[in-house]
Amino acid sequence: MDTATPGPLETSIREKLVQLVQPASITISNDSWQHRHHAPMRAQGGGNGETHFSVQIVSDAFKGKTTMQRHRMVFSALSEELSQGLHSLSLKTKTTDEVEGSES
Repeated sequence: MDTATPGPLETSIREKLVQLVQPASITISNDSWQHRHHAPMRAQGGGNGETHFSVQIVSDAFKGKTTMQRHRMVFSALSEELSQGLHSLSLKTKTTDEVEGSES
């Protein structure tokens, strides 16, 4: 799979999360190729599927929310994708204050 060109699932993830949290930054990595030996990947033709993603989001929509609440927001927004083949999301969710504080 050409991970440089976003597939339809990655595009959907990006559009929904941008709309939901209006991020200061968002990075989405398609990690599916690393899991090509897993059953969900084999079912989608080996390394050609979009099943595993790492997502890093910086957004002030996360202010005052615990990590669990932030992740629930994301999983809720992507419920359709999760029911249609998205197998795994690795999430890092931070506010702009948290990012700026960690750079000091």
